[in-house]
Amino acid sequence: MSKKSVSGEKKYLRNFWIIILSPVLFLLLLITTISIGIWGFMPTFEELENPRSNLASEIYSADGVLLGTFYIHNRSNVNYEEISPNMVHALLSTEDIRFHYHSGVDVRSIFRVIVRNIIGGQRSAGGGSTLSQQLAKNLFPRQENPSVFSLAVIKLKEWVTAAKLERNYTKEEIIAMYLNTVDFGSHAFGIKSAAKTYFNTTPDSLKVEEAAVLVGMLKAPSYFHPVRNPERAFNRRQVVLSQMARYSYISPFELDSIRALPLDMSQYQVQDQNTGLATYFREYLRLELNEWSKTRIKPDGSSFNIYKDGLKIYTTIDSRMQKYAEEAMEEHMGKTLQPDFFRHWRGYNNAPFGRDLTQAQINTNIENSMRRSDRFINMRRQGVPEDSIRMSFNVPVPMTIFTWDGEVDTLMTPLDSIWYYKHFLNTGMMAIEPQTGHVKAYVGGINFRHFKFDHVTASRRQVGSTFKPFLYTLAMREGEFSPCTEVPNTPVTFDTPQGPWTPKNSSDEREGEMVSLRWALANSVNYVSAFLMKKYSPLAVINLVRRMGITSPIDPVPALALGTPDISVKEMVGAFATYANKGVFIEPTFITHIEDKSGNLIEAFMPQQEEAISEENAYLMLELMKGVVESGTGMRLRFRYGFTHPIGGKTGTTQNQSDGWFMGLTPNLVAGVWVGAEDRGIRFRSISLGQGANMSLPIWALFMQRVYADESINLTQEDFERPARPLSVETDCSKYRQDTSARDVFRRDVF
Repeated sequence: MSKKSVSGEKKYLRNFWIIILSPVLFLLLLITTISIGIWGFMPTFEELENPRSNLASEIYSADGVLLGTFYIHNRSNVNYEEISPNMVHALLSTEDIRFHYHSGVDVRSIFRVIVRNIIGGQRSAGGGSTLSQQLAKNLFPRQENPSVFSLAVIKLKEWVTAAKLERNYTKEEIIAMYLNTVDFGSHAFGIKSAAKTYFNTTPDSLKVEEAAVLVGMLKAPSYFHPVRNPERAFNRRQVVLSQMARYSYISPFELDSIRALPLDMSQYQVQDQNTGLATYFREYLRLELNEWSKTRIKPDGSSFNIYKDGLKIYTTIDSRMQKYAEEAMEEHMGKTLQPDFFRHWRGYNNAPFGRDLTQAQINTNIENSMRRSDRFINMRRQGVPEDSIRMSFNVPVPMTIFTWDGEVDTLMTPLDSIWYYKHFLNTGMMAIEPQTGHVKAYVGGINFRHFKFDHVTASRRQVGSTFKPFLYTLAMREGEFSPCTEVPNTPVTFDTPQGPWTPKNSSDEREGEMVSLRWALANSVNYVSAFLMKKYSPLAVINLVRRMGITSPIDPVPALALGTPDISVKEMVGAFATYANKGVFIEPTFITHIEDKSGNLIEAFMPQQEEAISEENAYLMLELMKGVVESGTGMRLRFRYGFTHPIGGKTGTTQNQSDGWFMGLTPNLVAGVWVGAEDRGIRFRSISLGQGANMSLPIWALFMQRVYADESINLTQEDFERPARPLSVETDCSKYRQDTSARDVFRRDVF
């Protein structure tokens, strides 16, 4: 062979290898430079070990139920062991069947894409991205609208990141991380939120058909949304099920039976602050924790953020009791009291405002409501002239309004909607475990979506006769009186700066007679309360209730005897729990402890305690309040609701029936209920309908019926525990009267 031909052959071979190896070398060089960050951001080892994502903080009940979340993205992480095999099988069979056989980049899939998608034009042949690559894209999102070259570089970055993920994590960890980062739509980020949102379940309990729906959504969450686009979602589910059968994750028989199932989305509910259990409680918690987080510092020196840091907030709420409290409220308010109120005011002018209000007062009320509305405030911020704003309130607009039969879409003027919502009565309720101070149930209103104001902690309303037990407590504490001591049921007059003032009784029963304190409290006799107030002074009562946890402003006036102060439900329940806790006040507690996303304890919460009254004093008051239920204003607990075990209680009704209260005590649970309207000028016209025994007591009764019926709660029906030491006074009034008569006879005989 000639030298020329040999030289030509070598040149040919050299050029051949240059042509073959140059792209490979270029690709290796490109990947190397990408790996070291020359072509832009690449995650570090630390970032791969701890990828940054906004994690929702989770709120848990005392019995381990997830109540809700605080979030920017509603995402909560789960481990692989917490994910149903059905979900894993659906994911692998649809998205990456060779997941366990590649190291982040699947060469076979890439060639399939080149041959079928690019050359063959088969767009349905599937993509080439592995789960690891998709995870890399989820953890480190692409820039928007990249150029062709940038897209190629981004794809290589994802390859490199996927390979690094494969080296740092097990296959199971990658599956869990992927499912934790996916956006399923409807504010559900990650499999935990998606399972709750779409099927009201947990990831480990997903059925085959449910898993198929969720995996089907990964291709396009909005397009295959099972509620907004059910037909598409159903067809996509069938594709996923077929893939599962193709790869033997389900049998042909299972495929046929599951494919025949309809798309059941009856449990679908977007997880936001307006839905789920304990909505008012969660909002109260959010406001409190926002302040808490400002003073708690993370190891990196920044403050905790309840919307991003994935905190675990463990509360005192019992999900079962919370559910029963909400059900009791809805049953009484929605089925009985509100319909009664509508009927009561039907046909009256200016309903539901009391007839003692002038037209000017009513107009001012509506005016104030209009100016406080979001519509008015937002339009004023936008610089809209006030006369134009007022005109807009008379123009019908589409709106969704609250009814007790569900939300209704309608056309209504904003002014008419103000009048419409004035007709609704509202409520606040809280239940507490007296021995620990743990709040077990919290209902701040009738519907958080439409009535945001919290009537447990944010509202203070006149307490009426529920304040009287504090006055009786003072009398018992001084040792001069016992439950059976008799006092005159006669008028008492006070000298006030406004002139003489004489409280009136609500009835003339036994007026002018000597009556026992037990009978007086059971029947809420104002003359006797006035008698005790004149004896001990308003300041003495205020000092007592301060020790029992009431912090609301209270004027030291004689009218305290009738319950004129405005006090919150939370304060009243905390104070009454003192009686069931042997005289020790415990600050109502809502949180037991908070952990970070890794389960490390950040803070444990211990309630403040104070011995407010003696154990005997507390027990004597329980005996008095049991009389309210046995023979007084709370009797319907016995004859209507069938309670037979020991219960103490006190009803309260304020002037013109503006506020109705009931405070009920059992040995293990103390609860208080308030019912009234947004404005005090809105109320029932009659005491029979507007009294606390009719407005509030039924909610307490329905709640306790459910609690006692639930054997898993195991609420005792025993009596209140007597003090360790013998009582210094007689609590059986028949014996007390016999002893008193015997002493009187002895005195007459001796003297």
